[in-house]
Amino acid sequence: MKLQHTTTNRARRPSGGGRSRGSVLIIVLWICIGLVSVALYFTNSMSYELRAADNRVSGLAADQSIEGAARYVGYILQNYATNGAVPDSTQFKCEAVPVGDAKFWLIGRDPAAGNSTDPYFGLIDEGSKLNLNYASTNALLYLPNMTADFAGAIQDWRGTNGTQSLDYTSLGYLPKYAPFETEDELRLVYGATSDLLVGEDLNLNGVLDPNEKDLNGNGELDPGLLEYTTIYTREPNFHSDGSSLTNMDTATVSQLTSLFRDDNVSSPDTRANAIFAYTHPGGPTTPANQIKTFHGILDFAIVCRQANMTDNDIANIYNDVTTSTNAYAYGRVNVNTAGVDVLAALFEGLNNGNQQTADADAQTLITYRQQNPGNLGSIAWVYDALGSGNATLTSLRAGDYITTKSFQFTADIAAVGPFGRGFRRVKFVFDMSDGAPKILYRQDLGRLGWALGEKARQTLLAQNTQ
Repeated sequence: MKLQHTTTNRARRPSGGGRSRGSVLIIVLWICIGLVSVALYFTNSMSYELRAADNRVSGLAADQSIEGAARYVGYILQNYATNGAVPDSTQFKCEAVPVGDAKFWLIGRDPAAGNSTDPYFGLIDEGSKLNLNYASTNALLYLPNMTADFAGAIQDWRGTNGTQSLDYTSLGYLPKYAPFETEDELRLVYGATSDLLVGEDLNLNGVLDPNEKDLNGNGELDPGLLEYTTIYTREPNFHSDGSSLTNMDTATVSQLTSLFRDDNVSSPDTRANAIFAYTHPGGPTTPANQIKTFHGILDFAIVCRQANMTDNDIANIYNDVTTSTNAYAYGRVNVNTAGVDVLAALFEGLNNGNQQTADADAQTLITYRQQNPGNLGSIAWVYDALGSGNATLTSLRAGDYITTKSFQFTADIAAVGPFGRGFRRVKFVFDMSDGAPKILYRQDLGRLGWALGEKARQTLLAQNTQ
């Protein structure tokens, strides 16, 4: 009986141990899932952090590439921009230039003004633009995308008479009544809009990118006023070593003869006497009120040409002469590099709105310099291109409006770091008017987005996937 009782008791013992083990297993599984989730979370976070760190490193590499590019541009200007020469983009590297694992580009403007969808690479000559502080209201008025109201507002902003003719109170500030200090100051002028200032070129790279709208449907880029204006045209009236140029208004026969001999002018005595006879029609004793002075360097070059001086003769003395007693000349337009729109605006302003004549003469100069690149050593080529009876030439000769030298250049530098990441873009304005390159202005343009065009993007993608 005891045995039977014992067996019965064993058979009736409750079986709760299995359920306990199942609960433990479930808890362990949940813990494992939680740990795996935490591990995945931190793994994903570390992956993002790794990418962010990689991007930061690429950005730093691009930043250093831009600093290196700025020094490189200074070297270029020191060696190739002497005596007001404009460096040619074939003289230096300006596209995908390596700096360590990074690369930089110099975003320029195509001198042929082609309708390309990819940016042109090189330096930008500030002398090819109209100076906001010195251009007449008439010249500004005939720039593309300009309005009469805005041209008047520019004149009002830079005027020094302190007479407020526009209501700035609604904008919360007063007009400056002083010269422009930066080109971006245009954004403060009464009536300024994005359409006026940048036109269709939202990222200011000189081409119509796929993400930019062709507002008038002409298939070409129509930029705004920022493309045609500057504040940085200053030309020195002294040599890079500080020595003075020879003033043609006051030079004596002996000074002219000595200069012409030193500069290898043909028949220097005859040429010197001809120039002196023009300024002193009565000889050395000509009364002061009868002495003739040159209106500008073009006027002097025309007199030289009329005295039968050759292109080489004028080019030889061109860097050694001046017609002013001022230390600097301001606001001249470089006819060797200015585009047809800037030249036409300048000419139309001088010709009282004669658009047909201005457009024709501007195109004549563009065509001449394309066909005669070897004849641009001095400003005398303008006389050869337009002809002695040309009305525009007469207007240009009456003032000091043009030059063939430039001393200020913009380096619009874009860079990417390793693997094409970390895009950066900074604009520098360099000045050579004192003989050595000096940075006048620096502006971060990275906010404008990608500016190197689709070709550069595809090239970088292809290189980084090989």
